[in-house]
This record gives sequence, C-alpha cells and structure tokens, in this order.
Amino acid sequence: MLCFTFLLFLCQVQGQKIKETIAGSGWAKNTVNTAVFRKNSLTSNRKYQYIAYYDDEGYVVLGRRLLSGKAWQLRRTAYTGHAKDAHNVISIMVDKAGYLHVCWDQHNSRLRYARSLHPNSLVLGYEQVMVGRDETLVTYPEFLKLPNGQLLFLYRDGGSGNGNLVVNSYDVKQQQWKRIHSNLIDGEGKRNAYWQSYVDHQGTIHLSWVWRESPDVASNHDMAYACSKDGGLTWERSNGTRYNLPINASTVEYAARIPQQHELINQTSIAADDKGNPFIASYWRDPGSQIPQYKVIYLQDGEWKVRSFDFRKTPFSLSGGGTKEIPIARPQILVRGKDNRTALTLIFRDQERGYRPSILTLRGMQQEATDLVDLCDESVGSWEPTYDTELWQKKRKIALFVQATVQKDGEGLTETAPTAVKVLEWRDKTRKKWRN
Repeated sequence: MLCFTFLLFLCQVQGQKIKETIAGSGWAKNTVNTAVFRKNSLTSNRKYQYIAYYDDEGYVVLGRRLLSGKAWQLRRTAYTGHAKDAHNVISIMVDKAGYLHVCWDQHNSRLRYARSLHPNSLVLGYEQVMVGRDETLVTYPEFLKLPNGQLLFLYRDGGSGNGNLVVNSYDVKQQQWKRIHSNLIDGEGKRNAYWQSYVDHQGTIHLSWVWRESPDVASNHDMAYACSKDGGLTWERSNGTRYNLPINASTVEYAARIPQQHELINQTSIAADDKGNPFIASYWRDPGSQIPQYKVIYLQDGEWKVRSFDFRKTPFSLSGGGTKEIPIARPQILVRGKDNRTALTLIFRDQERGYRPSILTLRGMQQEATDLVDLCDESVGSWEPTYDTELWQKKRKIALFVQATVQKDGEGLTETAPTAVKVLEWRDKTRKKWRN
C-alpha cells in the first residue's frame, strides 16, 4: 500500500532555520521507534532519503522522499515486529547499487532481514539469512556504510552480560553477505560489550563500548576503544598497535576508567573530527555526586581526555534489567573541524528542559557549555535522538528522526495513541561561524 504525506513547517531557533516534515504516524506505546541505538532510522543516497518505523499495529513502514523534495512516499510492508519489546528496533541502509537493506524485530532471537526487490524501491523481497550461522540470538542490528560503498552489519550474538560482537560484510556484485568476525569483542562468557560505532570521512571505523557484567544496567563500567582502517578486517588501538583478536577486557585500550554503580549508560554515540580523532558521548556521575552529567571522552595529541558538561541539577540512578525509564536521553554527538577549530554538537533530551529535543553547541572544546537551545516547544517524552549518518557525512546537514514516545520501566507499555513521525532538518550552524 502506497501513500503520500506532505506537511512542512519552518521555524527559527536562535537564527537557525529548522525544517520539519511529517512522514506519518507511528507506534508510541514504548521507545521501539526512538531508541538511540537505531542505525539507521533515516538514511540517504544521492537521490533519496529513506525512513522506517513501526505503525500502531506493529507493521514495518518504509518511506522515501527526494532529497530536494518535501513529500514522503510511504509503504506499509507485509512484515510485523514484536513492537512491545523496545529492543526490537528497525535498522536500514542503502547500498551503492540503490538497494534498501532492512533488519527488524530482534532481541536474543532469530535474524529478520530483507532487501528491496529493485534499486530505490520500497518493496521488500522475502526474509532471508545472511550467512546462516550465529543468527538465532541476534540483538542490536546495525548497518555501517564505508566511503567506498561497502556495507558492514554488526550485531550481538548472545545475551546481556554474556554476548559477542559479530561483523558481516556485503558484496554488492554478488549480492551476498560474508562473515568477517564471529567474535570481534569477546565477553569470555562473563560479560558483553555495549558498543557505539562511527565511520569517518577517511573510512576509519571507530568503535567504543562499555562492559556489562550482568543484565543489571548498574554493572556497566569503563569505556573501551578500537578502530579499523581496512574495512573491519584488522583492529588497532589509538596509537596504531594492532590487537590480537578477539578483543577482551584484559587486552583492550581504555579511553576512560569508570567504576560500576556510577550510572554509566550503555549504547550512546561516537564521532570523529577531520583528523580522525574520536569523540565519545555518554553520561555518568562522578564520585561524590548523585547527579549524572553528559560527558565527552576525546583523543587529543594522543591522550584521552574527559569534558563534563555540568549543567544538570537533578539526580537519578540506574539499576535493573530491560529498557529503562530515564529522565534524560542517551546523547548523539556530531563533530567537524580539527584542532582549535573543532566544533561539537550534542543532541539530547532532558526532563529539566521539558523533555524537548535540545542541542548543545561548542566551538572549541574549551568553550563554556552555555549554547543550549531547544529545537521545538513540545515534549517528546522518552524519545532519544537518531539521525541520517549519510547525509551528515556528505553534506554536513543534520536530519533528525523525532517522534513523541513514552517508555515505562522494564519493557512496560503505555496506552498511548499513535504520534507523528517527523524529520527535523538543519545545517550545522558552526560551519558559517568558523568562517568569520
């Protein structure tokens, strides 16, 4: 079923023009459409931008629009997902031949994956396996696209506190997936890695993660780091020394040491500046404080540093399993420039700011964290930010998936009616200011 939607709003935020389009309406009883670890909720190629979400009956809905246009063309697929579990996110990516790859509905369960029948099409083929092994306990599916067009697919094989990171690679000519690593990061049967990834403009894959010792989120600790400069085949530390694979807790490079029981959240975001230096966004509380603060761990002149943005005033604590009801969102980080012209945008949502989508902008890592603005006046509830990574890489334009959703603790549901699925779009405002 095809339909078209066209709603466009323009607003100004501190001189910044925000374009808002509404694609449709989606499931809002939990955060399955708006979890931060969706890679991607939006994606684009040279011609189209694509979107995916669950509707109120749990069907996977796909959409596209011309990058130069405003109207969304939507198709409700024949596929449904167990949307009542907020882990079962939809992830999408377009390969260099124009085929749309879609993965959905997995939480320690079998791989669910399909590909469009034709380039630039919203019509999906049959469900299929990728490589046919280690595909029965899949969680956190994630596509990455390298500058040469190669696709990678990452997922956790196993459960919380006991899982390994699997990496597949896609051959566009053969239209086949192959396994690169069955166990890139080894939990050794004791723990698992909750990772975040980023591909910079040079093609380096940056990977950072916290370790979790059990299903209890309070057992999150430390921030580890690895990178690959050859498409995910080999991995190294920030100083260029190569890892012996698989990577484990005793061999990994630690960007920051953070104890358990410090409200360290998992699965946030990572980016890199124009020189390839990684920037990792997260939040945790310092010893002696009860207030978790947003923080950025970054590499400068070969040394790991931590910048804390201490604007929050409200304490909270994290413990237990399942999807949590948390007063702040896990942040997204975008970085451009280098050295003393490094500019940073942190995207988040905070109860203290009325649950609105908000951004913090820095022009230089030493600037005070005072440039805080809200992108709209309405609450988005438990929403977390996800964005079109490909549009950012190619055009330095931010396209944000926004939907008001509500999350009850431990996979709880609310009786919330469907809400509008929106895309907020604007250009990085630091770009012009750096020229002056």
